[in-house]
Amino acid sequence: MALEVRARAPGKIILSGEHAVVHGFTAVAAAIDLHTYVYFRLHSTSDNDDGLVELELKDLGLVFSWPSQRLREMFSELGLPSKTCSPECLKVITSLVEELSFPEAKIGLSSGVSAFLYLYTSIIGYRPGKVRVTSDLPLGSGLGSSASFCVSVSAALLALSGAVCADNQQKGWFVMRENELELVNKWAFQGERIIHGKPSGIDNTVSTFGSMIMFRLSELTRLKSSGPIRMLITNTKVGRNTKALVAGVSERTQRHPDAMAAVFTAVDSISKELSDVIQSAAHDDVSITAKEEKLEELMEMNQGLLQCMGVSHASIETVLRTTLRYKLASKLTGAGGGGCVLTLLPTLLPSTIVDKVISELEACGFQCLKVEVGGKGLEVCFT
Repeated sequence: MALEVRARAPGKIILSGEHAVVHGFTAVAAAIDLHTYVYFRLHSTSDNDDGLVELELKDLGLVFSWPSQRLREMFSELGLPSKTCSPECLKVITSLVEELSFPEAKIGLSSGVSAFLYLYTSIIGYRPGKVRVTSDLPLGSGLGSSASFCVSVSAALLALSGAVCADNQQKGWFVMRENELELVNKWAFQGERIIHGKPSGIDNTVSTFGSMIMFRLSELTRLKSSGPIRMLITNTKVGRNTKALVAGVSERTQRHPDAMAAVFTAVDSISKELSDVIQSAAHDDVSITAKEEKLEELMEMNQGLLQCMGVSHASIETVLRTTLRYKLASKLTGAGGGGCVLTLLPTLLPSTIVDKVISELEACGFQCLKVEVGGKGLEVCFT
C-alpha cells in the first residue's frame, strides 16, 4: 500500500524595506494566500512503478524521473543524508540534471529540479515515489515561488519519512507543531541555497510560518495583524535582474553616501512604523479606515524612496498612475525594475472600483491577483 500526503505553502510579498535591508536596515515581509501545492506518493516495495523517483511540474507539462537504483549508485559514496549540500553532492546532482531535457524557455527550472533532487535523496533516500507540483504563483516575479516550492516539497517528504510526528489519521488541512515547522524551514533553506546561492532565509521563513515578519540583519520578529489586509498584486511581466538592481543601489550609495544613508534611515523608520500599525487594534469602520490611511501613506513614502534608489521602471510607473486615478496607494515589491506592484484595497472600497482598476491594468498587458496578506503558513493533509 502506497502512502500519500499533500502540502501547501504560501508565497510572500515585501511590504516595506526592499534594498535597504541589504544595507542593514529593517524590512517587513508577509505571506499571501497564493500557494504552491505538492502531492507526494511514496511507493511500497510491491508498488514501485519500475522503481522511479518522479517529479511532475503539472502547470508546465513537464515530468522528470530517475531510476532509484541509479540514484543509489550515484550518491553511494557521499554518505547521505546530509543537512547541507556539499560541493561533491552538488556536482552529482548537477550531472543528473544535465542529463534531462529542458525546453529552451524553461532552462531556468534546472536549479529548482536540483533542489528537489537534493531534498528527496536527503530526506527519503532512494525509495521510489512520485511528487506532483502545482502553483498559484507566477514564476520569477518576486512572490517567493521558489521558497514556496522548497517548503511544500520539504514538508511532504518529511511527513512520510518519519522525521516528524505528523498524525496521518488527522482529517483535512492542519499545521505542524512548532519544532516540526522549524525542521521544515531548515530543509527548505538548503533548497533555496541551491537555487539562489546566498538567500536571506526570509522567503522560506515567511512561507513556513505564515503571517508577517519584521527583519533586520539576522534578527527576525514575527508579527500578527489585528485584522485582514487586502492587496491587489499587479505582475507587470517585465523580467528583472535582481543582482544588477542590488548592485545599482550599492553603486549609488558609494557615489552619494550621505544622501543614501538618509534614504535608508527613512525606510527603516517606515518599516518599524508599518509593523506597529499592522499590529494595532481596529474595532470599527472608523478605526479600520484610519489604520488603512496610515498604511497607504507609508506605502507611498516607501515607493518614493525606492524611486530615489533608482529601482522603479516604466511599467511600475504605469501601475502607479493607474491606481492613483482611483485614489489608491501602490508600491513596488521586491527588487523592482519590473516585477510586481502592491496596491492596498481598503476594506470599504466598492468591488466595482476594484473591477475597473483590474480592467485597466489588464488592458496594459499586466496580470492582476487579489490576495489577503498575513495569513496561514505551511499546511499538510493526508489523503
